[in-house]
Amino acid sequence: SQVILLCTSILSTEKVLKSLPFPRLKRSTLFVDVLSVKEFPRNAFLQTLPQDFDILCTHPMFGPESGKNGWNGLSFVFDKVRIGMDDRRTSRCDSFLDIFAREGCSMVEMSCAEHDWHAAGSQFITHTVGRVLEKLGLESTPVDTKGYETLLKLVENTAGDSFDLYYGLFLYNPNAMEQLERFGFAFESLKKQLFGRLHGLLHKQLFGIDKETQITLETTGLSTFR
Repeated sequence: SQVILLCTSILSTEKVLKSLPFPRLKRSTLFVDVLSVKEFPRNAFLQTLPQDFDILCTHPMFGPESGKNGWNGLSFVFDKVRIGMDDRRTSRCDSFLDIFAREGCSMVEMSCAEHDWHAAGSQFITHTVGRVLEKLGLESTPVDTKGYETLLKLVENTAGDSFDLYYGLFLYNPNAMEQLERFGFAFESLKKQLFGRLHGLLHKQLFGIDKETQITLETTGLSTFR
């Protein structure tokens, strides 16, 4: 075969890759992956594949749900990690990419590292929000707003993916941990903002003055609330 397309789960990639009979393959075989993380398969390919094998890392930024009505306008990210310089090999790589371009995909060439940086702030956060909402057990109501319907759709889309995929996005994207921490900090900051305003309101109801005025009086020694 001239092209081998690796469509494994993230967690099984290394096992599958190491099980392939490389001596039986043509020495100029093109290896392509479609994993949702990119630096991980790139490094695995470079470490495992013989030097004369070509490497193309790709990520179709859609799945069964988002792509069920066609791929027109949907992003397809790719990185020509190692492609031989002769016309036959460059033409083969371009022909593979053209399969998606002809379907109307928005073809985006970027490095695997750049992809993982962007994906951690978009795809991983999307999956995280969807799974948090799933744990809330959200259900449709007689008075759903459009915004709430969007949340329900998000839960439906992310719940359709296995937890192994989500775990793979976390484990094999070096930027995912930072995004998860930022998500936690943002939630805590929002709670503090809510409770801070609530505390100020209660203080005003109890003492008839706002919190800022009370602090000013205390610092100037004029407070009667001692």
